[in-house]
Amino acid sequence: MNWEEVYNHAKQWVKEAGETIRLSFDKTLNIQTKTNRNDLVTNMDKEIEQFFIKKIREVYPSHHIMGEEGFGDEFTTHEGVVWLIDPIDGTMNFIHQQRNFAISLGVYEDGIGKVGLIYDVVHDELYHAKRGGGAFLNDKPIPPLKEAKVEDSIIALNATWVMENHRIDHHLMIPLVRAARGTRSYGTAALEMVFVATGRVDAYLSMRLSPWDVAAGAVIVEELGGIVTNLRGEKLDFISQDSLFTAKPGLHQTILKEYLKNGKW
Repeated sequence: MNWEEVYNHAKQWVKEAGETIRLSFDKTLNIQTKTNRNDLVTNMDKEIEQFFIKKIREVYPSHHIMGEEGFGDEFTTHEGVVWLIDPIDGTMNFIHQQRNFAISLGVYEDGIGKVGLIYDVVHDELYHAKRGGGAFLNDKPIPPLKEAKVEDSIIALNATWVMENHRIDHHLMIPLVRAARGTRSYGTAALEMVFVATGRVDAYLSMRLSPWDVAAGAVIVEELGGIVTNLRGEKLDFISQDSLFTAKPGLHQTILKEYLKNGKW
């Protein structure tokens, strides 16, 4: 597999998709719900996913595709080359704010991340990495991540997880929030992962995400020395839904050992 070619195609297609999204800003969206009234999808989510699928099928007909909107393949293994697509990660933000959303595109071979791209469309910021080749923000290399301490850290965490909920004992999260320098929540896993990659935040935790939410970000974060696991400290399989915990080195181990060890995820 010529991964440099795949990488270049992916960057080109992501930029083209971003331009299509920008041109939609002054148009009326067709907004629908999926699993609940807050799980939103628009005609633009569907159009962008279909755009990627068309491009991939034309150039790489033997590759598999997993997309959020369900236009890709159905499979339970990552054997071969798989493209994982979230056409608009942060759809609620896209609808309400026209910002704080991103295109997320990861390419894996036999379950190993090879290429990851996350495109902040509004700010024209493309975060991208090819395994073994470093990570970049547009054309500028992103420096490797340094270790951090909890008390010096900003942690990305949805406020839902520090109030009573059905996914986690919120009492486990409260000491971590108290110990950290601050918390943030952006409503898009893709951007929160690249904020870890760039040091804008030091860690990000979420209770339940899908493979297309995290596949691209995992390639970028790991390329910079960051750690990506679920809340049990296990590697993600990029097939099923799971929790997510990504952080700078050192910080990941500390939070896992001192704050998450008694959790049942």
